[in-house]
Amino acid sequence: MTKPLILVSNDDGITSRGIRVLVSVMKKLGDVVVVAPDSPQSGMGHAITIGNTLRLDEEEIFDDVEAYKSSGTPADCVKLAKHYVFHDRKPDLIVSGINHGSNTSISVLYSGTMSAAIEGAIEGYPSIGFSLCDYSAKADFSHVEDYVYKIAKQVLEHGMPKGVALNVNFPPKRNEPIKGIKLCRQARAKWQEEFDERFDPNGRKYFWMAGNFVNFDKGEDNDEWAIANNYASVVPCQFDMTAYHAITQMNEEWDLDVE
Repeated sequence: MTKPLILVSNDDGITSRGIRVLVSVMKKLGDVVVVAPDSPQSGMGHAITIGNTLRLDEEEIFDDVEAYKSSGTPADCVKLAKHYVFHDRKPDLIVSGINHGSNTSISVLYSGTMSAAIEGAIEGYPSIGFSLCDYSAKADFSHVEDYVYKIAKQVLEHGMPKGVALNVNFPPKRNEPIKGIKLCRQARAKWQEEFDERFDPNGRKYFWMAGNFVNFDKGEDNDEWAIANNYASVVPCQFDMTAYHAITQMNEEWDLDVE
């Protein structure tokens, strides 16, 4: 029986601890190919490389796994995998991560991790982005491995709705085990930015962005609530960003005739 073909990517770079854990888990489910950035690409969103060179080099970093590092973004990595690495092969699953840090709520729009998963969904492949809500480079992933396996296995067995990718977040390791998995919605929240004005040694002004995450959501059916209460959150995401309800309302209220 042919094993599933699984593409692994991320945004923290091919040498991160999170991708090593993800590769290890995926090897239990199928044949793994890695195409990941050669350096950290956090916060790149769905950026692609235009007007610059893209490099792709084979990397012997994982035992018995075909792997490549790319100078591009996470979305670039998925595109390169499809057009150059796989050729006529089609992956049965694309997974991205495991990210060092949260990608809940509005962060999904900025996330390089999720851009790889969403790019996979655009191409028609079942895709998942995994994130651990721990930003440490030495984060402990041991408590999430069984959950990663379970969720990926479910997707391989049951598939995904067309145009949908999963945004999966895990709480950091705590004294008590994760309580379970919550299938939920994205929380209503935003980043409240602050810009620190500074000067370089030559006296030129520059800005350093900082800020705080502000959660406006009081519900108990969202990803922020799930993480705060020690559950793994699973949010189905779609790349079709059309606000269909607004079309109906605007057609009823707006006068769009131009005389």
